[in-house]
Amino acid sequence: MPSVHSPALRTPRSSIRSLPAAVVVVVLAVVATAAAVVVADLLRGAAPPSPAEAATGAVLLAAGVLHHEIALGVDRLRRRTPGVHHVDLNSVWTFAVAILLPPVAASAVVVGLYLYLHLRTRRPLRAPVHRHVYSTATIVLAVHAAAAVIALPGFGRLGSFALPVAVAAGLLAYTAVNTGLVLGVVALAGPGVRVLRVPGTGHEMALELATLCLGALAAGMLASSTPFVLLLVIPPILVLHRTMPLRDLEEQADTDAKTGLLNAAGWHTRAGRALDAVARERGTAGLLVLDLDMFKTVNDRHGHLAGDEVLGAIARTLRAEVRGHDLVGRFGGEEFVVLLPRLSGSADHAEVRRIADRIRRRVGEVRVEVSGPHGPRTIEAVTVSVGGAVFPHDGDGLTALVETADSALYAAKRAGRDTVRTGAHGFGPRGPRRPRS
Repeated sequence: MPSVHSPALRTPRSSIRSLPAAVVVVVLAVVATAAAVVVADLLRGAAPPSPAEAATGAVLLAAGVLHHEIALGVDRLRRRTPGVHHVDLNSVWTFAVAILLPPVAASAVVVGLYLYLHLRTRRPLRAPVHRHVYSTATIVLAVHAAAAVIALPGFGRLGSFALPVAVAAGLLAYTAVNTGLVLGVVALAGPGVRVLRVPGTGHEMALELATLCLGALAAGMLASSTPFVLLLVIPPILVLHRTMPLRDLEEQADTDAKTGLLNAAGWHTRAGRALDAVARERGTAGLLVLDLDMFKTVNDRHGHLAGDEVLGAIARTLRAEVRGHDLVGRFGGEEFVVLLPRLSGSADHAEVRRIADRIRRRVGEVRVEVSGPHGPRTIEAVTVSVGGAVFPHDGDGLTALVETADSALYAAKRAGRDTVRTGAHGFGPRGPRRPRS
């Protein structure tokens, strides 16, 4: 499950007034809706929590606080780490309150827990107030949705399966509401953000699912035993916390710092696995090698910092022009590589050329505004030459495909740059290697 600490939502903006108007409207609307839902519960004459319910809420709140204090060091490390998704493992407690408590009492526990978490987080890691309030509101609405689904009378017809089916349905409702509200804000906050990437990797989604399942187990344990049994839930949660930095380090080791793309080693590893899967399925794939034309002139005219901004803009363009499962990497310097697995069964050089030419045109449209001693200035379009290859036509392995695409790239350079060439045939001898300027 994404949270308001996901990379896509980390911006330098510190005030809600600096956000786009549409985002402000959504944030205020969601917060107001959460407050209205709680007020509606009160106006309907919801009974105050019984002593047993109040004790349950207090125990879950205390467990959440204890969990946070024990895991505080790991959590601070993750918040300091740029470019990683922050999976909110506190859902183990908030989902438990959705199962065990009436909505008003559950909302009180959620607000109390998230207020504590906000105040306990040290600056400068503490999220802006509007972001924290929005996160709390999404959890309140998710808790209400889960509780409403679990209480549906239709589950009673399932007999002994009623409880597990109701809890599973509540889990889905909780996830759908919270994820949908976060992704909605992401979509409005930045049109260039790939919304479907915000939930993070499959590992992170599995981690959130495991946390919610632990929440269901915690609720069952608390309902059938003494409060001290919740202590048995904390060790598995801490193990999950400990696994996250390892995953983050793996991600960072495979990531190019300047562009956020895969680096050469990371791309080779993942592309090899993807190509093996394509081979097992007897499918086809495309591979592109791209090299920016005359990029040295950008560094000479505008400086290397400006050149880095251009590389970042090109990287974002490449990511926006391919599918979510395509692999984009930076080979070093101004050279990029893209693996296009699972193309159509009849994929050929013409299809790969169409994709490459679309990317070439989009790169040519990129403009980057950079600051300098004489004020801001705009760096004009940077052109790119592209070489392509098709699996299995141009090679039965990753190395062969890269070599073929690399050869085609040199042909594109010799043809005058800002063009596309694919395949190993029809271009004549490659000739001596020379700088790709």
